[in-house]
Amino acid sequence: MTTIAFVVGEASGDRIGADLIRALRPKLGEDLRLVGLGGEGMQAEGLDSLFDIDELSIIGIGAILARLPQLLRRLSQVTNAVISARPDVLVIIDSPTFSHRVAKRVRQAMPDVPIVNYVPPTVWAWREERAAAMRAYVDHAICILPFEPATMQRLGGPPSTYVGHPLMRVPDLAAMIADPERTASGRRPAVPPKLLILPGSRRGEINRLIDDFGRTFDVLRQRMPGVTAVIPAIQRHRVLIEQKIAGWEVRPTVVTGEAAKWTAFAEADAALAASGTVSLELALADVPMALAYRLDPVAYQFRHLISAWTAAMPNFIVGHALVPEHFHEFVRPDMLARRLERLMTQTPERAAQRAGFAEIREMMRIDEAPGEAAAAIVCDCIARRGSSLRT
Repeated sequence: MTTIAFVVGEASGDRIGADLIRALRPKLGEDLRLVGLGGEGMQAEGLDSLFDIDELSIIGIGAILARLPQLLRRLSQVTNAVISARPDVLVIIDSPTFSHRVAKRVRQAMPDVPIVNYVPPTVWAWREERAAAMRAYVDHAICILPFEPATMQRLGGPPSTYVGHPLMRVPDLAAMIADPERTASGRRPAVPPKLLILPGSRRGEINRLIDDFGRTFDVLRQRMPGVTAVIPAIQRHRVLIEQKIAGWEVRPTVVTGEAAKWTAFAEADAALAASGTVSLELALADVPMALAYRLDPVAYQFRHLISAWTAAMPNFIVGHALVPEHFHEFVRPDMLARRLERLMTQTPERAAQRAGFAEIREMMRIDEAPGEAAAAIVCDCIARRGSSLRT
């Protein structure tokens, strides 16, 4: 029997973990024991999670400090459970604030257990020193962005491999990527155009941005009469968003569910979005965008720790300022509306973004499914451990 321990703290990591488990079964057999922490997807694949990972789905230094005692108790619980299970490998996925603390403790207690980090921390964005520190407790990093292995090597991090991004395998998005009519350089915006409004996936982000986005939409409607807007919302935030937009002069259509979200992406001519993973979704879907963000008040005090030249993933991938970013006092509706107007008409700005997005899609393309490539790395770590124990 092969025992694999997982530490996963968010829904995005849970989807990656479930995909990895499905790829591991044919390689390791059905006699596979799964322990640790994961979400609904991983539980459907046979993991009995120690607790609901929603407890760890927090963002911002302020939120972490407020729940520190609870997090410390859960940290000890997960660490002890992993050590007791005596796994053949520990796989930590994303959520570095929590998962890497578990990994350090497990390495200290069980130095012979290989540790794989699927979706390593964004050392390319801030606190670069974390890369070199990871060598002490991570044997291999599995990366989902094409520039990460080179960055890890430059910073003295652990051996790293790019396996492709899970987004490239999302059926609706993959269909858009593969559609030559959609990605053709001559594709024109609709008349009237349609705007995507994406104020964030967390309550705090929505509260900090949506009023500015509403004012931006007002200015844009004055400059582009007839423009319409759609807000794809997570179900649990739909009521909040509908309350926030109730006073808008023209209310966007609010949709929920994956199918409705990707339909909205397919029909959009441009997007106004909170900076985050959604920027990569938009780039892959060929939707020109303007990004904005406001940190929470506590995190704002630590902004000097951010060493990255950009916060937008598309910019990191192509290596230049492809997508405009607006932070804090620069989240100005008049400026954002004018940017969006240029992106929703046949302009050099729109053409430049779309050309950059084509480059991103090519750079991120791989032949093997991410889960399959990641499973091969995990199996190799298990095999090397077995060889070292036999000698």
